[in-house]
Amino acid sequence: MHLFVWRHSKRFSSWSMLDEPHIHKENYLQAEVTVLAASKAEALQLLERSGHWNIEDLLRIEPEVIPLDAARIITSHVDFQ
Repeated sequence: MHLFVWRHSKRFSSWSMLDEPHIHKENYLQAEVTVLAASKAEALQLLERSGHWNIEDLLRIEPEVIPLDAARIITSHVDFQ
């Protein structure tokens, strides 16, 4: 099993970025989703079933893939704004 992490921020987006991905169905400033699955395909299927995520746009972003076979820091976040 692996953790698949997709992150996207629209914090600095502008009208010039018309082709920017929009990974969640609702409007957001920052979105992140982490899925535990055996494969990226299975992770995307789970996200599609939830009905909250835009799969076509998630496919445009390569997720961080975290194998669960050793001790490690899973995630960290620092926001200075």
